[in-house]
Amino acid sequence: MVKKVALLVNLGSPRNCDVKSVREYLDEFLMDKYVLDYPKIIRWLLVKFIILRFRPKRTSEAYKSIWTENGSPLISISGDVQNKMRNISTIPIYISMRYGDPSIGSTIQTIRMTHNHVDTLHVVPLYPHYAMSTTKTVSDRIKEVINEIDWDVRIHIEKPFYSNEKYINALSCSIESSWSNNYEYLLFSYHGLPVRHLRKCDPTGKHCYFHQDCCNVESVAHNYCYRHQVYETTKLVAKKLHLQESRYSVSFQSRLLSDPWLEPFTDLEIKRLAKSGIRRLAIVCPAFVSDNLETLEEIAIAGREIFLENGGERCDLIPCMNDDDRWIDVLNDLIK
Repeated sequence: MVKKVALLVNLGSPRNCDVKSVREYLDEFLMDKYVLDYPKIIRWLLVKFIILRFRPKRTSEAYKSIWTENGSPLISISGDVQNKMRNISTIPIYISMRYGDPSIGSTIQTIRMTHNHVDTLHVVPLYPHYAMSTTKTVSDRIKEVINEIDWDVRIHIEKPFYSNEKYINALSCSIESSWSNNYEYLLFSYHGLPVRHLRKCDPTGKHCYFHQDCCNVESVAHNYCYRHQVYETTKLVAKKLHLQESRYSVSFQSRLLSDPWLEPFTDLEIKRLAKSGIRRLAIVCPAFVSDNLETLEEIAIAGREIFLENGGERCDLIPCMNDDDRWIDVLNDLIK
């Protein structure tokens, strides 16, 4: 008899880096109402007849540039995290992906069949910051699956841990181990979001983007505000590393379509820094806990090219925490 089981949920990855696999993955990802939050018919037309006609080939090439002999870096790293967690945890540890395999549905079925009785399913979305396209979609899918199989189990969804002291310490240490006098500047690049997502997540309906400097005006909206939370993470890490304000900044990557997105954009910020005279740049991506397409290709390859083409001399990605023992300790502490 097992009273509690922990389920860690990461973003996901295509099964392979070929065009067909990437198309299937993008179809599932972009048809999520929390990712492309348009009316269903508009989302369907946009994804099926526009995005999936052109984007899979380009994205497939990007995946090929980071694919390893073990397959997808994100899937491989997630497996390493699971193995390390199982070595130190007193409760069973499972991992699933929001999109692709292993799916949330199949993993929950495995948990149910493997254990005679589970009182609590402790779910940890592997995203430090809240967003409807990450935390909320994981939470809703978990509840949907539980209802579909009519499983009588208590669900505990772990809250975003963007300001958790142990998390901040682990993240700071992982940065510090790569950060040295070899760099003049540290760029915190976070995944981008449409501004409308922040407005939709505001439970007050009158805070986000209603107040000047709203991220620094105290509000319950901050519990669901991605922008506030990434700035809070940055502030805490910068303080821990004794970074002067002139030596770091925040940007947002991976914008899509033409809607207003969080700014400044990472590609433009990298270009600006190079043109401003910065010659040695380090970039960290704290929105992710595992390296993936958006860190390994978008930053380490494409971002580096932008920096060098505009006068920079050195641009390096600081790896995500991946399976670092300090990060494993953070996760273990969260599920206790």
